Amino acid sequence: MGFAGRRDRSFQPLLLLLRLLTASWLLLGPLPGAGAAETPKCPDQSPELQPWDPGHDRDNHVHIGQGRALLLASSATVHSIHISDGGRLVIKDHEETIVLRTRHILIDQGGELHAGSALCPFQGNFSILLYGRADEGVQPDPYFGLKYIGVGPGGTLELHGQRKLSWTFLARTLHPGSLQDGGYYFERSWGHRGVVVHVIDPRSGAVIHSDRFDTYRFKKESERLVQYLNAVPGGSILSVAVNDEGSRNLDDSARKAMTKLGSKHFLHLGFRHPWSFVTVKGNPASSVEDHVEYHGHGGSAAARVFKLFRSEHGEYFNVSASSEWVQDAEWTEWFDHDGAAPAKGGAKISDLRAAHPGKICIRPLDIQATAAGGANLTIEAVYKRGQDYRFACYAQGHACPPYRVRFLCGRPVRPKLTVTIDTHVNSTLLTLEADVRSWKPGDTVVVASTDYSMYQAEEFRVLPCRACAPNQVRVAGKPMYLHIGEEVDGVDMRAEVGLLSRNLVIAGEMEAGCYPYTSHICSFFDFDTFGGHIKFSLGFKAAHLEGVELRHMGQQLVGQYPIHFHLAGDLDERGGYDPPTYVRDLSIHHTFSRCVTVHGSNGLLVKDVVGYDSLGHCFFTEDGPEERNTFDHCLGLLVKAGTLLPSDRDSRMCKAITEDAFPGYVPKPRQDCNGVSTFWMANPNNNLVNCSAAGSEETGFWFIFHHVPTGPSVGMYSPGYSEHIPLGKFLNNRAHSNYRAGMIIDNGVKTTEASAKDKRPFLSIISARYSPHQDADPLKPRVPAIIKHFTAYKNQDHGAWLRGGDVWLDSCRFADNGIGLTLASGGTFPYDDGSKQEIKNSLFVGESGNVGTKMMDSRIWGPGGLDPSGRTLPIGQNFPIRGIQFYDGPINIQNCTFRKFAALEGRHTSALAFRLNNAWQSCPHNNVSHVAFEDVPITSRVFFGEPGPWFNQLDMDGDKTSVFHDVDGSVSEYPGSYLTKADNWLLRHPDCIDVPDWRGAICSGHYAQMYIQAYRTSNLRMKIVKNDFPGRPLHLEGALTRSTHYQQYQPVVTLRKGYTIHWDRTAPAELAIWLINFNKGDWIRVGLCYPRGTTFSILSDVHNRLLKQTSKTGTFVRTLQMDKLEQSVPGRSHYYWDEASGLLFLKLTAQNEREKFAFCSVKGCERIKIKALIPRNAGVSDCTATAYPRFAERATVDVPMPRKLVGAQLKTKDHFLEVKLESFKQRFLHLLNDLAYIEVGGRRYPGLEDGIQVVVVDGSQGRVLSHASFRNAVLQGIPWQLFNHVAAIPDSSIVLVASKGRYVSRGPWTRVLEKLGADKGLKLKDKMVFVGFKGSFRPTWVTLATEDHQAKIFQVVPIPVVRKKRL
Repeated sequence: MGFAGRRDRSFQPLLLLLRLLTASWLLLGPLPGAGAAETPKCPDQSPELQPWDPGHDRDNHVHIGQGRALLLASSATVHSIHISDGGRLVIKDHEETIVLRTRHILIDQGGELHAGSALCPFQGNFSILLYGRADEGVQPDPYFGLKYIGVGPGGTLELHGQRKLSWTFLARTLHPGSLQDGGYYFERSWGHRGVVVHVIDPRSGAVIHSDRFDTYRFKKESERLVQYLNAVPGGSILSVAVNDEGSRNLDDSARKAMTKLGSKHFLHLGFRHPWSFVTVKGNPASSVEDHVEYHGHGGSAAARVFKLFRSEHGEYFNVSASSEWVQDAEWTEWFDHDGAAPAKGGAKISDLRAAHPGKICIRPLDIQATAAGGANLTIEAVYKRGQDYRFACYAQGHACPPYRVRFLCGRPVRPKLTVTIDTHVNSTLLTLEADVRSWKPGDTVVVASTDYSMYQAEEFRVLPCRACAPNQVRVAGKPMYLHIGEEVDGVDMRAEVGLLSRNLVIAGEMEAGCYPYTSHICSFFDFDTFGGHIKFSLGFKAAHLEGVELRHMGQQLVGQYPIHFHLAGDLDERGGYDPPTYVRDLSIHHTFSRCVTVHGSNGLLVKDVVGYDSLGHCFFTEDGPEERNTFDHCLGLLVKAGTLLPSDRDSRMCKAITEDAFPGYVPKPRQDCNGVSTFWMANPNNNLVNCSAAGSEETGFWFIFHHVPTGPSVGMYSPGYSEHIPLGKFLNNRAHSNYRAGMIIDNGVKTTEASAKDKRPFLSIISARYSPHQDADPLKPRVPAIIKHFTAYKNQDHGAWLRGGDVWLDSCRFADNGIGLTLASGGTFPYDDGSKQEIKNSLFVGESGNVGTKMMDSRIWGPGGLDPSGRTLPIGQNFPIRGIQFYDGPINIQNCTFRKFAALEGRHTSALAFRLNNAWQSCPHNNVSHVAFEDVPITSRVFFGEPGPWFNQLDMDGDKTSVFHDVDGSVSEYPGSYLTKADNWLLRHPDCIDVPDWRGAICSGHYAQMYIQAYRTSNLRMKIVKNDFPGRPLHLEGALTRSTHYQQYQPVVTLRKGYTIHWDRTAPAELAIWLINFNKGDWIRVGLCYPRGTTFSILSDVHNRLLKQTSKTGTFVRTLQMDKLEQSVPGRSHYYWDEASGLLFLKLTAQNEREKFAFCSVKGCERIKIKALIPRNAGVSDCTATAYPRFAERATVDVPMPRKLVGAQLKTKDHFLEVKLESFKQRFLHLLNDLAYIEVGGRRYPGLEDGIQVVVVDGSQGRVLSHASFRNAVLQGIPWQLFNHVAAIPDSSIVLVASKGRYVSRGPWTRVLEKLGADKGLKLKDKMVFVGFKGSFRPTWVTLATEDHQAKIFQVVPIPVVRKKRL
């Protein structure tokens, strides 16, 4: 096989003639003017080669040197081969398979090994099998080890196999075990009554003709059926079945005609009996038949048959038919039950039916119950007769507390007829994107997972297929899982299909099971992991590998990898290699330590390589200095943990392997280890183009940083170089089916050995920051890391986690990830002076049409937000799926589309959200603009979090300070607004609009940040109060761990406002306040609480972190007048120490300009340093009681709220309706007036008399339906007028209520509020406003505000009002 294109036997005479002419030319000498003889394109055609047949001798130490050129033409077994001193070994390319078994091959000092060439690919089959155990007592080579092909200085390795397509994509989806392309499927139900006949060609399995005969309604149809059957050619396959009813007018002639064909039951076919039949006309013995007597009392009944046939091409196909009565069933929604069952007989279903009309069947097929927390409960039917169906619920033998219950209800039965022809019996047709005619029968391919689990990758063997198109192959077996072959919801989710077979093979011979050649190895693997390996050293002459299969290669020993370029330097033109070194068109599979390792080597081309089922990082750059290497169109999948490095190890390995740690080390697997990745990039300056990371236990692409080079590469660059070098080309890559993330840019490795100071092992994962600059010089301009056309889907945790500045993404696609994208800045000062993270022109899909395959693990299968029928889920059923997650910043999100994010009750899915359990800051310059939402309810656009699963208590500093800027209103419908957490009163003003569904608020203002560093203490709790909301303090724990020598607090603040700062213990003696994101002239006034008797030394300076220089800019001197704070001049400022209240007042003003995305000014970070001499035994420094109301300020709106978008300005059908309700007293001269109003969408309804007014709004369109007032006289006693008014309000209505003046605040009328969603047992104060809902559920936005002097609600309500589905 495979010789047609190179040595077709029909050309033998011509080849013989050419050889005779060549020989004559050599004897006569060259013609005048002719050049020297050219080297043959095919290395085995060189005339100087001598035949070599060493036979099989395991003790034969072969040395090929001294200019010997040998041609191996048959299989051989030797101890080892050393090729040097000009020696050359060439493999004969002919039809005979050649297998060379050896312990190792060493090629150096002018030695060469050739199998084919770039111009003459090897067409035969040649394998090198590397044998031997690690424990045989054989002395390993000090450099290469055991079981290797080593290419040393001066060595040449040229292996060029057949040119085959390395990998491509599915072009049509594979369904698990289902009918594939080329088959036939026919299904009918109501409206297709009678006998249905299919005539099938036995040569191909194709349907020739089909017809239906309505023998229920028409007598003449029996005659037509007989004529039809008689006309069918002999030998044809017949599939016959009844749908619905076919016996009423079926006469004897038709019954006998079918009996003649081989039927035994058609003669006695009864009313509505399911019946199906397959036969070959003229061969009654071939018949298969099924018949069921059905009496029409409900339930299902089916008659099914199938028969296997063989086509003229020798391929099998299956014909199956079914005639059925089907009763479908579905679960109702969950209904709340109070748990109080009657004393006798259990709970009546009729009571629930009355409470929920039309939603529960009379006699359910099954019943389920769950507790409030989700635990399953025991429930059973205790009595059922007629409509008196009863049930009882038990929990540990006792009646259940309040619980939820649902019922399985059967639908009316329906007929169903199906005819299926499967033309690929126990085989599958793969339709692919590319021409795959190079894939031959017997080859093995692997189809990648397109779900969360990488273990859904499946191997198949290629079968002969005469009818296949150029882009199709037929493979043995059926898929077990869904493999997508199309774009889904705008995201390319096509499964990669890789070829594993090649005609050149290098493999390790393996033992049957694991043996302990290193410690711990057999604790983690039950198979032999001591495979072969190939290693290239510095100074090799040439290396080019293509069309080679590497199997069972690599060892669980450092340095022994399937392909390893070890400290080889520059491998392209810079190193003198022409052509440059490459490995391409390789398959590296079932390996025991990585796939391709680039170690201290640069400029290597790795192209069209498939790495499958490997241990440890697959495509691996090792020490940090590796640059300019290109990974082009490489595929890696099923990448598992290994033992070599901490980053290779899983949690179990991390805890067990501690020999490389300092005694006393306590492993933290998720921090120190757990990093195994398909592409592990230790230096950003490498190129990844068109690559796919299709399944790793941890990460697809991980860019990690070595602050200094490690291992033997020590000293190859200066400290910090890799953290500042610009990113190479990263274009058109994809990552899916990974656990931790599709892509990470973050972290570093520990570059020092374990010690008492840091007990972690060498190369453990640690913190690092990426900040790319021109020429890797932090003093030169920033260079953004560009990530373009990246696709990440079905990654369990993150699509991508990218930390650093600047990192910009363009035209990317994210779908079905737990979290689509987190952009984390390089850190905030003092770690970074500011950067910009950006994503634009990109798509985020929350829950796509790729629903995955249901597995046994019910934790990762559940309802979708838009499709409750079920899908695989990334982490757990209640995990809050998010599109983009804000974390610190600044982040710019521009021109992105969010699709199919829909929350459920119990699952807080949202397009935009914030990092969970975040201690760090949130930048007010996080910007969002020109975003679009498709199939995203407006209630699911944003979620700020709430205490509960995954969010915990939501009490960390970053949880409390989350904020972003909605530049154009495309998120909130308020252009220019800021979205903040609802209870962050440092950012709120009186006109902010609450968004209860988001747990947020829409505000306006000018915002910045303070970083307050308290030294020599780490466990202080800080309280900061904005003077215009003294009753709404913000408590901060600090962003740093308690073990640090200082603590840092990072509140976002409204500029041009006053604040006071307090502590839960004695104030810190040394404090620094950094002005972050302040523009020149921006100011705040702060009062810091200190014990009485404290004295102060205060100065200001500017710190330039890049130059590591701090310059003093001024001092603060004490003033006895608060007003003097406003009279500060550059270099000299004032502080006011109000000892009576214990507050030290400062006005903090930025003196310098700031670049747009920098945290600090162009001159550096402006800082105020306070040193306080505090009396001994001072108490808690909380001055709130003395500060307020003395220093309270009137709340004002400095930046007016933007006007809401309306009408044609809105881009989605659902929108927000703005409602404002206020009841208050207003002083006019010496009089107090009671005022109240309700405002809906900008239209105000003033309260005209004491009592309450009620405005009703249509919950589907947002139109005001009615406006009514009820005086106090109506509210007293039994207010039938109010009760009747509320009873007449249509369901799904928004009901707005506001009190005015001295209204009746108690009495039966308040039950109206309870019916509209207010809490039971409410107690009203002098002023009250209420947003309620009349319907079957209580929306999140139902709100009651009641106070003594002013009650106010400014909020938005989603239109239409839609109930979230329950989890």
